[in-house]
Amino acid sequence: MMPLSLADENQENIIKKIGGSAEVKKHLENLGFVVGGKVRVINRLGGNVIVSVKEARVAISEEMAIKIMV
Repeated sequence: MMPLSLADENQENIIKKIGGSAEVKKHLENLGFVVGGKVRVINRLGGNVIVSVKEARVAISEEMAIKIMV
């Protein structure tokens, strides 16, 4: 298990755990990050991580990506 921020680009990963406060977890859940869901890192730009989750592309901060374990 590793943080999403360290995952290889263009490799599909399964979300195993989401850390952080209840507010952070709810925010990530609203974006489509749920345990058991598939996520793929598309690119990294200026401290942000561009990911594909639930057929959508989402930009999250490196800080948020560290809280998502795959």
